[in-house]
Amino acid sequence: MDISMKTINPSKPFYAETQQTRKSFQDQPRKPLQRICKFWVKGKCAYKNNCKFLHSWFQSGNGFSMLARLEGHKKSVVGVALPSGSDKLYTGSRDGTVRVWDGNSGKCDHVINLGFEIGSLICEGSWVFIGLPNLVRVWNLSSEGNKEFCLDGPIGQVYALAVYKDLLFAGTANGDILVWRGSFEGNPFAKVATLRGHQKAVVCLNIGSGVNSLYSGSMDNTVTVWDLETLQCKQTLNGHKDVVMSLLSWDQCLLTCSLDHTMKFWVAREGGKLEPVDTHEEKSGILKVLGMQDAKGKPIVLCSCNDNCVRLYELDSFTEMDRIFAEKEVREIQRGPNGLFFTGDAAGVVTVWMWQQNK
Repeated sequence: MDISMKTINPSKPFYAETQQTRKSFQDQPRKPLQRICKFWVKGKCAYKNNCKFLHSWFQSGNGFSMLARLEGHKKSVVGVALPSGSDKLYTGSRDGTVRVWDGNSGKCDHVINLGFEIGSLICEGSWVFIGLPNLVRVWNLSSEGNKEFCLDGPIGQVYALAVYKDLLFAGTANGDILVWRGSFEGNPFAKVATLRGHQKAVVCLNIGSGVNSLYSGSMDNTVTVWDLETLQCKQTLNGHKDVVMSLLSWDQCLLTCSLDHTMKFWVAREGGKLEPVDTHEEKSGILKVLGMQDAKGKPIVLCSCNDNCVRLYELDSFTEMDRIFAEKEVREIQRGPNGLFFTGDAAGVVTVWMWQQNK
């Protein structure tokens, strides 16, 4: 497939383009490269943080390096966001807290305890959206002053959030997708629709803006394709045998990933209907995929599985380039500015990585 990363990246940068943020993370102390601990890989290292061998590993010389480990969350990290115009990194966890990390020091500025397990956290521009049980919290972090709003209506945990133009989508535990439209008078969001089609919880959402579609993956093992203008169902994709955990779209293509150990590649044919064209199998269930560019501008897919490993693939050939191991399974992967990307694992650790620049 001849794929341009311009079609993989969203229309707006998900993270602020700040040279200071990149420099600050670069200044953090790095753990010297050593041999990976074979007991840690099996989850049985008795020495834990005092072990002389690595408890995080990547193949050196393949174009990226670890800059920092941000520790403090007690449970799985479910969201990483760097709002526009800010040098603060926001991370959300199932421990019910949002941690705000200072980009100048790499230290946690403060901890916001929301009192409930967080299901998802994203940002768009200066806005931060947090999925909670029966609620979406919205923070506006613009220079005009912080504002906070609560959006009622979801039934159960909000596992997935997505933004398209002035629309906010929230995937919930009862299978609904709630839709709000933004405005700038009073509470800036008004509920405009509820999309119903899934039989179980919606756990992932992806915007296919090039094809004017919203994709939703569910615990009912299906993917639904929604028209972003009419908010009507266009197609239901079957084929997975377990929960659809993550989605990645570009051009006329869609990648769907499941706990059934498979990635399925779909391509839109004449008339816009998606058809399966290939299946990639992993040895473990797939939790998260992310598309980005490496330092040479090559399209890369980062694929996290529940074997505590993130695999990096070339998108055109799907050749494995590298692997990252974590202490526990990586539930969250997000890209940042200037070659940064982030992984968040079930131990509550956020790791900051950076693609090395061309020499």
